[in-house]
Formats: sequence, structure tokens, C-alpha cells
Amino acid sequence: MADKENLYDVVIVGGGPAGLSAAIYLTRAKYRVLVLEKEQFGGQITITHEVVNYPGVGKCSGKELTDTMYLQAEYFGADFLIAEATGLDLKEDVKIVRTNRGDFKCLGVLLATGARPKMVGFKGETEYRGRGVAYCATCDGEFFTGKEVFVIGGGYAAAEESIFLTKFASHVTIIMRGKDFSCAESVAEQARNHEKITVITNTVVEEVKGEDGLNYIRYNNSTTGEVTEYHTKEGENFGIFVFAGYAPETDLAKDIAELNEQGYIITDKSQKTSVDGLYAAGDICIKPLRQVVTATSDGALAATELEKYVAKVQSRTGLRTEEPVMREKVFAGKTQKVSDEENKTHGDGLFTPELRAQLESVFEKMENTLVLKLYLDQRLVSKELQKYVEALTAMTDKLSMELVTDYSDEFAPSVKLYKDDIYTGLAFHGVPGGHEFTSFVLGIYNAAGPGQAMDEDIRKRIKDIKKQVDIKILISLSCTMCPDLVIAAQHMAAVGEHITTEIYDIQHYESLRNKYKVMSVPCMVINDEHVYFGKKNLQQVLQIIEDLDVG
Repeated sequence: MADKENLYDVVIVGGGPAGLSAAIYLTRAKYRVLVLEKEQFGGQITITHEVVNYPGVGKCSGKELTDTMYLQAEYFGADFLIAEATGLDLKEDVKIVRTNRGDFKCLGVLLATGARPKMVGFKGETEYRGRGVAYCATCDGEFFTGKEVFVIGGGYAAAEESIFLTKFASHVTIIMRGKDFSCAESVAEQARNHEKITVITNTVVEEVKGEDGLNYIRYNNSTTGEVTEYHTKEGENFGIFVFAGYAPETDLAKDIAELNEQGYIITDKSQKTSVDGLYAAGDICIKPLRQVVTATSDGALAATELEKYVAKVQSRTGLRTEEPVMREKVFAGKTQKVSDEENKTHGDGLFTPELRAQLESVFEKMENTLVLKLYLDQRLVSKELQKYVEALTAMTDKLSMELVTDYSDEFAPSVKLYKDDIYTGLAFHGVPGGHEFTSFVLGIYNAAGPGQAMDEDIRKRIKDIKKQVDIKILISLSCTMCPDLVIAAQHMAAVGEHITTEIYDIQHYESLRNKYKVMSVPCMVINDEHVYFGKKNLQQVLQIIEDLDVG
């Protein structure tokens, strides 16, 4: 029989509007719920600066809307964890959700992982997403009222959404790779004959850029070789809508539940999949409209059906979970030492028994104590970081935590490692979850000693660096190439007296992304001047520093 303390009624995979809505409904009904999210709670809508079509909400940002959902679910007792789900075992009454941070047992599973718009790959697409590059005409069309709009794509969505965009845009230009539309002729004909639409065929967009939005686009005709550059007048800008299709995040369900030809998960009218105990909600489902309001509706319906399913399993098996505990404490931004008792209260349940065992093994080997100082602001990510560090420091007397507010660091939230009240040179800005969990723990181990083994010649070369070397590494928690560079640079900071390595989750630091023109991760910046991209090991990083002679 499953251990009651480690058993959830429902594990929700995906922390966007669908998953958060389901968490609210389930916890209010006194079911124990864990919400897993591999990147950032809130989902794709967090990049939308203004939401004006969500009923009951006049106008707010996508992040403000989903932050409220998160806090509602947290208030009713939902547990949250940054982790990537890697597999499902649904054969027994007690289901297992496997993640990169351990396995979680539950009676029911909800998949709410969403569907990402496919990106075309032109230069500037990532950098200007949410600042001129958009993927949803219904969401963002009105923000380009009276402006020129370019649409990329030649399918049904491109043709139909271009017609919709003419309600707002001064003119719409459709740019497609092929020689004609690939959708039904009736829809294509409406787009071709619309007085406010121009269609350009056999053409590929190469680059976009601008200040305070987009004001430059370059595209190339693949048949004639003609390159066209378009500039707006000073002070004006335009929009780009990409309709290259969607890619549903249904890898977890492959070979388990029934999917359609496009990879979307098939559910019945109650959001149940073809597998007992597995439900789906939001953009991974087959649906005609992908909006926040439809995602929350799916989540609510799936939750009420899961309530019935879980109740039947409980009745049949006698399994019972602990009731969720309502939480009313909100971070108040005060400087304070956090007591051991408070630490233990907040830390329970965040790490699985397997992961706790691995962490305890690392802590036992540490030679020195460290203080993890938190520099927080009022954003939700600060609350996540605080809970994360509280749970970590509750596990060992070799780590303690301190909240600090009397600082001028503009890049909060962050956790900085101190030994004997001296900064070790290691810091993480954001929440070190996802693929960065292991690298963060190794950073602690290296800072406290004895640390990972290192070739003595390499160690000597690092110690011989006498000038100050400040390394910033911009990463994404979902990036599999980032941890190698992070571990290498952090190890150097732990050994070298004049080296600091600070890690930034780029999702929370757009100013750095713009400053260094970051369009891929990992990105390493040395002394705010020298920028490098891509995966690197310790010797490669050391060689770069020596060649630059900055150290």
C-alpha cells in the first residue's frame, strides 16, 4: 500500500491556465494535488503584455492573470514543483509520474502541458516574441490597430487569421514559402481577393528587428533571388503573426493514450483519455479555439471528473491521502532570519524520498557550512525561490537561510552562497529547478568542499588567475546543454578566489536578453563584455579566459 505522506490524489502535469484551474477545483474539494511545471508557472500567456478578453477581468498582463490563479490554488493547498515529467506508469490503481526530480505517486493524472506555436526560425523571432512577433490573432490583433501587419504562413490558419486581422490592421501582407495556399480554395480565395490583403509567394522572411517594437523586416524570394527590405517611418512600427501550425506537448502520452494524426490527445466530453485515470485539458486537446478561457474551462471540467474517479478508487482500495492544508502566509518583504522550525514546516513534501536520500548523501560529505542569502522582490518567482530554499535548508544543519532586503541588486530574485560570511562567488537568479537542479546542488557541494575532483594542473591554472573575472551565464531551465557550462563555470568560481559565476534564468531577465542580444542558450558573458554561446566544459571556459587575458 502506498505511503500516505507520499501519495497525491492527483498529479497535474503543466502549470498553465488549464492546470491551475484544475488545481483550484480539486483542492477546494479537499483533494491533495501536486502541480508539476518544467519551465514557468503560467504557461504561454505569461508573455502577453495585455489580456482584455478574459471574462470579468478588464485588462491585465498574462502573467498577472496566471499569478492570481497560482495564488488561488496555493491558498487552497496545492503543492507546486518545478520539474520535468519524463514518464507515466498508469497500469495500477496507484499511478506513478516520473520526473527529473524523482517519482510521484497518485490516484489520477491530468495532462495540461499545452501546445506551442511552431516557430519559423527567422532572425529576431525569439527576441521579439511578445514585442511585435505574435502567434494568436484573437489575443493580440487589436494591439496592432491601424498598423501594418505581416502574416507568415500559407495554410488554413494563415488565410483565415489574415482576414480576421484586417479588422484591426491598416494592411495585411501574407508571406508564404510555397507558390500558393495549402488550404481549402474557398478560404484561400477570400484572402486573395480581400482589398486589405497582399499575398507574396515563394518567399522566406530572413530577419526582423527594431526599437520599441518592430520597424524593419527583410525577406527573400526563393525563385527570383530578390531581397526586399521594409522600414517603417520614424516612430512607427508593425506586427508579425506567425501561423506555421502548433506542436502539442504530448510526448508523455505517446504509446499510452490515443492521439490524432497531428499528435493532439483524444478525449471524451469529460476530458477523459483512452486510459483510465488519465485526463487531459487545454491546448494539448483537439479543439477549435485555443484561449485562456477555454483552457480554464477544460481544467475545471477535468477536475470535477477526476474528483469522481479518485473517489471511486479510494472507495475500492481504501487508499486515503492527507488533506491539503490551506496557506495564508504571504511574503512580506522583511529582512529576517528564518527559524529551523519554520524551515521544516515549509520544506516538508517538496523533495521525494529518493531525491532526499541523494541530497542527504551530498550534505554528509560537505566540510563547511553555508548561508544561502535570498534577495527577493514581490514577483511570484520570488515566492517559488523562497519555498525552494526553505525546503533545501530544512534538510541539513550545514545549510541555513537568510532573507535580505537592504540591497541594490537589480536582478532579484537570487540566492547567493556565503561561507564564513564571505561571498563564495556563486549565485542563481531565478529558481534552480528543471535541468539546473543538479548543477545548483553541485555548486553548493563545490563551495562547501571538498567538492568534485579536479585535475591539479587545471586547479593551479584557475588559482593563478589574479584579475577579477565575473561570469554571467544565461540559461533556460528546459535546456539540456546549459548544465554542463553552468557546472564548469561554478566549479571555477568555487576554486578561484577572483572568479564569480552567476546564473540567470533568462525567462525572468528580459533586460539581459536584450542587452546581450541573446537568441539562444546557454550564453556566457565574461566581464559584461565578451559574449559566447553554446555548450562548453571546464577546460574550454578556462582557455577562453586565458586567451582573453582578462584574468
